[in-house]
Amino acid sequence: MAEKGLIHIYTGEGKGKTTSAIGLALRARSRGNKILFAQFFKEKDDLSELSLLEQLGVDVVVFDAIKSPFFHPSIGRAHLREETEKAVKTLQKVISTHALDLVILDEFICLVSEDVISESEAIAFMRQKPEPLELVLTGRGATEGIMAEADYVTYMKHIKHPYDRGIKARRGIEI
Repeated sequence: MAEKGLIHIYTGEGKGKTTSAIGLALRARSRGNKILFAQFFKEKDDLSELSLLEQLGVDVVVFDAIKSPFFHPSIGRAHLREETEKAVKTLQKVISTHALDLVILDEFICLVSEDVISESEAIAFMRQKPEPLELVLTGRGATEGIMAEADYVTYMKHIKHPYDRGIKARRGIEI
């Protein structure tokens, strides 16, 4: 990849943040780059696009102990914070000890918007990336401070979606 890696933000209320990040992972992998794709607030599904990424040689980690408090209100805030701190420390170690070209942290921004970590903690994490590393953060609710740290900011705007008409998410398209 480039001599200096940049920071990408995919945010907004519209569809396509994770899909865009996966597209970038595919592009980078097709050029022989080493990639880590990590997800928060989602559960591992062996039939998902992540399995395909793994088949293509992308390292995939799903922090499935970290669930959205919106969808899982019974999970205690202290437990969520503790699991997130462990995950961030693991990521920092992996990023600093492995020669990765691209790291994608899917739904990382939601850790801030869901008040699991602070904006300043997220920015500190962003600033600690090795200089040549390309870093992608996805999720709704990117703050002005997070966006100011980034080199790319893409905002997915919801204009129209089948869900608005009661059409459930379809396997292979939305999920």
